[in-house]
Amino acid sequence: MWGRITIAVLLLAGMASQVQAQKLVHSERSLYREVLVYDTGSVRCMCFTRNCRVGRQTCMDTRHPDRFALNYTRMMLGALYLNPQPRSILIVGLGGGTLPRALMQVLPQTAIDTVEIDPAVVRVAKQYFDFAPGSRVSVAEQDGRVFVKRAIREGRRYDLIMLDAFDHEYIPEHLLTQEFLREVKTLLAPGGVLAANTFSSSRLYDYESVTYASVFGTFFNLKRDNRVILAMNGPLPDMESIERNSAVHRDDFAKFDVHAEFLLPLFSTRPDWNAKTRILTDQYSPANLLNLN
Repeated sequence: MWGRITIAVLLLAGMASQVQAQKLVHSERSLYREVLVYDTGSVRCMCFTRNCRVGRQTCMDTRHPDRFALNYTRMMLGALYLNPQPRSILIVGLGGGTLPRALMQVLPQTAIDTVEIDPAVVRVAKQYFDFAPGSRVSVAEQDGRVFVKRAIREGRRYDLIMLDAFDHEYIPEHLLTQEFLREVKTLLAPGGVLAANTFSSSRLYDYESVTYASVFGTFFNLKRDNRVILAMNGPLPDMESIERNSAVHRDDFAKFDVHAEFLLPLFSTRPDWNAKTRILTDQYSPANLLNLN
């Protein structure tokens, strides 16, 4: 009995010290959420919940700002193994700006459009995460789906689209549906690449998987902490081509602690979901309810 109580006390003490180790350096409430920045040692994270209870939007090692602190950002750069030289990129969801900052350095001639619904997130990314848009990087403060619809009407096309938009719970429902993914595919140039950051384990996993498959067919399913879906507007390259492409930016990627030895083994097209699961649509997208634990 006393042994169990002692263990419980020690666990609670450990959790408390972990919370205390987080130093709140910024907090503001926007129209959409609470935007918080915590420092834990040299690691700085943007979160949408107190003490980062539900995920982290962005993390950065302040001693090594270019080095990726989260595995999902490494997997998102795996999109360049499918097309190493995209001329135009769209990123939906800014967070701290980790992805556009890295892509600016890896692809100095590429135009990058970023979309972020929350102006507070843009301000925090600039002030606390070294995000600095410039002549090649634009930031549109609007809903991602609205941006996509307008871009289609304007006849734009992108060689790479990255979906990385999250609220305090999960991906917003209207950015998960078959109709939205069809719009995204329309915005992709022929042979264009889609990279989407999702959870590797949730009640939505099967629903998301069949929805992406209904629009893009076979896709690469990279899983390490998070899950990153890599799909194309066209047939996927074979692994031999991907391995060749992995060498194109090897030196640039190393700066961000991204290595082929980590990424290549994650490339898989094997379905690990129930193919009979219902597809998410604009009429059926109870995403936040389905994702509740």
